[in-house]
Amino acid sequence: MTRHFLDLSSAGADGVAAMLADALARKQARAGWPKGKADADRPLDGRVLAMIFEKSSTRTRVSFDLAVRQLGGTSIVMDAGSMQLGRGETIADTARVLSRYVDAIMIRTDDPAKLEEMAKYASVPVINGLTDRSHPCQIVADLLTALEKGVQLPGSKWAWLGDGNNVLHSIVEAAGLFGFSVAAGCPEGYDPDESFVAEANARLAGSNARVTIERDPARAAADADVVVTDTWVSMGQADSAQKVAAMTPYQVNAGLMAHARPSATFLHCLPAHRGEEATDDILDGNQSAIWDEAENRLHAQKAILLWCFGLIDGRPD
Repeated sequence: MTRHFLDLSSAGADGVAAMLADALARKQARAGWPKGKADADRPLDGRVLAMIFEKSSTRTRVSFDLAVRQLGGTSIVMDAGSMQLGRGETIADTARVLSRYVDAIMIRTDDPAKLEEMAKYASVPVINGLTDRSHPCQIVADLLTALEKGVQLPGSKWAWLGDGNNVLHSIVEAAGLFGFSVAAGCPEGYDPDESFVAEANARLAGSNARVTIERDPARAAADADVVVTDTWVSMGQADSAQKVAAMTPYQVNAGLMAHARPSATFLHCLPAHRGEEATDDILDGNQSAIWDEAENRLHAQKAILLWCFGLIDGRPD
């Protein structure tokens, strides 16, 4: 059966845990190596990954390209505007054709229905490189970074500050899988999709962990082990002065960060709008792990690819 990675629940807790273990091991094994050198075992030798970008990208594009190369394979990068997809060919037909040429497909798009249609008609693994609904590849990297910083996932508290967007959706999904709490500090009218919150809390029933929505940013950040934010205006959204005004009290600055644990780790998926969602002293401060987090996109993508090809353990829940 073809393994797609459409959301974290595609792999389940066991699958994501296997990815994290593999990512840590491979990262350590190649410490000090040239970045273009393939891993010793070259597990994807001869495999080809097609990458489709309907949205702009730096980290996803470079990390996936290097990921498949380090695993011994190759990649083809395509922008939707330069494909027949941009001239009216259907997602279904594109999926059928690409499945005859390549071994896996990563797509970064807006509408999650496009991702689902690609997976429905592709006979090779399809990976969610981002949709407006979720960003699971980013959160595998975030979990990896938290582990490296000594965070024990079960029972930890993650604070989110800002818009209830696709990145938060995947953090909430991870909370349900790994048993940690999320306090989402969001202004009224910008809450995450309730379906993600409800599903996570159903998984967390009987534990001390919970996903909550907080209007008070200080309360959201209180005693947090991990503090996370993102840009207030996501790709494709209109830059609304009203939205920015609503988000301003949720800026991660020294005063807000002081409510978290002294050992708390600060994460941001980047790119950052410095001085808006977070101040320079936080982004560049001692508690920030944003550059480790960005690097870990590479190691996370490698593990995701290997899971999709059935080369590491872990089954969906």
